[in-house]
Amino acid sequence: MPTTLEVTEVELLLSAPNPSTPRGLRDKAILELLYATGLRVSEVANLRLNDIDFAEKLVRVRGKGGKERVALLHDEALQWLERYLAEGRPALLRRGKQLTDKVFVSQKGMPLTIRQIHRIVDGYARKALGRNLSPHALRHSFATHLLEGGADLRVIQELLGHSSLAATQIYTRLSRTHLRRVYEKAHPRS
Repeated sequence: MPTTLEVTEVELLLSAPNPSTPRGLRDKAILELLYATGLRVSEVANLRLNDIDFAEKLVRVRGKGGKERVALLHDEALQWLERYLAEGRPALLRRGKQLTDKVFVSQKGMPLTIRQIHRIVDGYARKALGRNLSPHALRHSFATHLLEGGADLRVIQELLGHSSLAATQIYTRLSRTHLRRVYEKAHPRS
C-alpha cells in the first residue's frame, strides 16, 4: 500500500521548514506545492516560471509522456509560492553563476534535481514526523484526502494526470470550472 499521511501529519510536515531563510522559504513552497497539487517530484523539478498562472490559481504541468495538464492551487500554496519567488529565489540565484527559468533552485542557484527534492522532503519528514518519506507520499495523501473529502474519482484522476483506462476513454475531459469547484470543496487546505 502506498504511504499516506493523516491531515495532522501533513500539517506538521508543512510547518517544518523555517521560512525566514531563502532555503527554508523554498522548501516550504515545495512542500506546499506537492501537497496542494499532487504533482510528481519530476514535475516539480521541471516546473518553469511561465508554467505558473497566479490569476487562475493553477500551474501547467508536463507529466509522463509529455502530456500536459493543469494542476490547481489553493490560496495558501499560492502565497508561499509567491513569497518564495519574490524573496527566496532571487537570494538563491544571486549565489549562482547561471540564469534559469526553473522555479526551484539550489543554494548555488542551479535548478534542483529530483534527487535533491527527495532529500528535502525526507529531511523534513524525519525532523517533523520521525520517519523517512518520499515526495510521492504527498501525492498519495493529496489524492486520499480529496477522496475522503468527497471528490469524484474522475476528478482525482484528472488532477493527478493519470492515463485513462480503456473503459474510461470515452468520457469527456472535465472542465476547469468543475475541477476548481470540486477541488475547493474537497481539499482540506483550500
